[in-house]
Amino acid sequence: MWSPPDPGDIVWCRFPEDVIAAPGPKPRPALVLAVEQYDEGWGVSAGYGTSQKLNRLLAGEFAIRRLENPSAYALAGLSVDTKFNLGRTLELPWNGRYFSAPLNPRCGQTPKLGSLHIALTRTVEAAVRAAAPFVVRN
Repeated sequence: MWSPPDPGDIVWCRFPEDVIAAPGPKPRPALVLAVEQYDEGWGVSAGYGTSQKLNRLLAGEFAIRRLENPSAYALAGLSVDTKFNLGRTLELPWNGRYFSAPLNPRCGQTPKLGSLHIALTRTVEAAVRAAAPFVVRN
């Protein structure tokens, strides 16, 4: 099994489609917001990532786009422009049911794709504040 991620890491995740928390049908990027150790293993609070509807950002969402911020995009390890919805976060067990190494891992055989760039700190903080009333958790 892999070492747990750090907050700010972007990981490859089978993010659940609903709050029942069964693994989703396909892996996607997820932003690690918090990590906690339990008796049975590690739990990861993750924000949903998607490459869909990037032209429309709602409260609690932010995007990492290659042409807007090439340094942040490269550090994130993304293969396409991606937005993260911090109003849609779930705590998931850090295991192979929910996380896996991507097909072309750049961080070794681990689910980690990359990390948030320091330049995005205020953007993420604003998204967290905006998402607070809308957060969906399991």
